Amino acid sequence: MKEIYYKVADHVFALETNGHEGVVLSLRQYEPFVTDPVADCLFRLQLTDVKEENGDFTLEVSQDDEGQQIQTGHVGEKPCFRFFLRDSLMAVLTCSADYRQGVLWSDDNNTFGINNAMMVMYALATADKHTVLFHSAVVSHQGHAYMFLGTSGTGKSTHARLWLRYIDGTELVNDDNPVVRIHDDGTIRVYGSPWSGKTPCYRNVSYPLGALVMLRQAPQNAIRRLRPLEAYAALMTSISGKRWDSRMAEGLHDTENQLISHVAMWHLDCLPDEAAARLCEQEVTVQET
Repeated sequence: MKEIYYKVADHVFALETNGHEGVVLSLRQYEPFVTDPVADCLFRLQLTDVKEENGDFTLEVSQDDEGQQIQTGHVGEKPCFRFFLRDSLMAVLTCSADYRQGVLWSDDNNTFGINNAMMVMYALATADKHTVLFHSAVVSHQGHAYMFLGTSGTGKSTHARLWLRYIDGTELVNDDNPVVRIHDDGTIRVYGSPWSGKTPCYRNVSYPLGALVMLRQAPQNAIRRLRPLEAYAALMTSISGKRWDSRMAEGLHDTENQLISHVAMWHLDCLPDEAAARLCEQEVTVQET
């Protein structure tokens, strides 16, 4: 059995290939995150050829996004996830209750199932570790990271591209699934990840979090800083997690409270134009002293 170890936001996890070493070659987005083995890692995901759930699947919630679907539920006492692509079942993930062990059956060991399984396990295993996986596009500028939040189709990627085009010194960190971690010393950093949506950007980099910006399409450009309660509500819609699980809910709540207490969050009404990017950059960027 071969294990490959990856490190994202300083959390190490392992993929047990069980004779399917060839599949690793197709997981190229993980290559920048390969690291040395550790004895106690965040989680281990084991590949298997056996499609077996050992009981009836009970659905808790279903999430659909542009032809992809994740069904979250349980089989007996074990959390279980089913991954569909265009209505075809591609993979089934069964986990231990603490999400530290997972077994994945995927049709022909497809990368779609393996990639989604590792992303789900990462989000759930870190929920009580002051680490959150965001739905966000994020750029770096002058040594800080700026995250653009919003519902699907709001224009997160578009606004990030406007910064890349018009704001000198801007680089894309991640286009869809960056990780934010609050470290024990109180520092808050944004990390690139192996998960980046439609735009391939798999960079093993990190920056201090400068600001969070909630976007909304509008006929004019306008920006304001959100009050704490508004910021908290906006964060909840942008962070992955099983909030009906009390352990995770408490962990996410604590992380979100710390974020809104230490990082400015803004609301940007915007057009998809240069002026929107420049207005945002002028208001939200951290001024070094």
